Amino acid sequence: MKRVSLPQVLDIIKCYFFITLGLLCYVTGWEIFLIPNNMVGGGVTGVSAIIFYAFKIPISISFFLINTVLLLIALKVLGKAFGFKTVYAIFITSIFFQIVPGFIPVDFIQEIAISNGKLLSSIFGGVMSGFGIGICFAQGGSTGGTDIIALMVTKYRNISPGRVILYIDIFIIASSLLIPAKDILDASGAVIGKETWGMRLATVLYGYLLIGASSYTVDMFLAGSQQSLQALVFSKKYVEIADAITSKLGRGVSVVDSTGWYTKQEGKLLVVIIHKTDTNSFYKIIREIDKEAFVSVTNVSGVYGRGFKQIKK
Repeated sequence: MKRVSLPQVLDIIKCYFFITLGLLCYVTGWEIFLIPNNMVGGGVTGVSAIIFYAFKIPISISFFLINTVLLLIALKVLGKAFGFKTVYAIFITSIFFQIVPGFIPVDFIQEIAISNGKLLSSIFGGVMSGFGIGICFAQGGSTGGTDIIALMVTKYRNISPGRVILYIDIFIIASSLLIPAKDILDASGAVIGKETWGMRLATVLYGYLLIGASSYTVDMFLAGSQQSLQALVFSKKYVEIADAITSKLGRGVSVVDSTGWYTKQEGKLLVVIIHKTDTNSFYKIIREIDKEAFVSVTNVSGVYGRGFKQIKK
């Protein structure tokens, strides 16, 4: 049996901590901004609602069956680790949807969401839920549903997960127009009329605004967390710096012969590709070894290979 080291255990704990934090952010966005305003969203929940309206099949049954099928496919395509993280995410999300509303005062929701109208609520709710999804994606998990489809598509195609979710949710929300108009109730619960086409179209438009804000936030979060940098280091202590980068950051270093044209002196140039999150550690290494080092850092895109993204089919 393979033993797991303490750093590996800490990495696993850190991973699931951030997944849990992302799910909490996702659920809180729905509970504060979206659900109180009766907003229309996408995902498996939207599909389950349409099935319920059309065929009277309980949402709980269709939701469970659809997610089960998607999980089984994801286990085959994305691996067992992803499957376990997704099962964990679905379970924790269900718990949060039960307990989070009890911690949010009704007056707070009234002031920050309902009183400000559906327009601002759809934007804030979309950004908050998208941020939560982005955190989960960055750790290799998801919130289930269409997130699973998005990660399976992006595994084989160079298309952002936020865009995949956007396309699916556009179709789901538009499908809600096929459902018969709902009754409009007064304060006493009596039926006073039917939803007009204008009201239904407005709800769909707010739904599109919601998923647009959500998908954009997912892409921006992932672009920031996965952004890479290329660093060029000129230093007489290039051996110590290269060894420190390799041992402490776990990044490869290329050593290139160079000539300083101003001084006409031969030297060595270090070329390093690092994640943006490693920037502070990288500068610390340079500062501790050679304060006189000349360093140039630029943003790069499309970094593929060991330790970074893999080239997709």
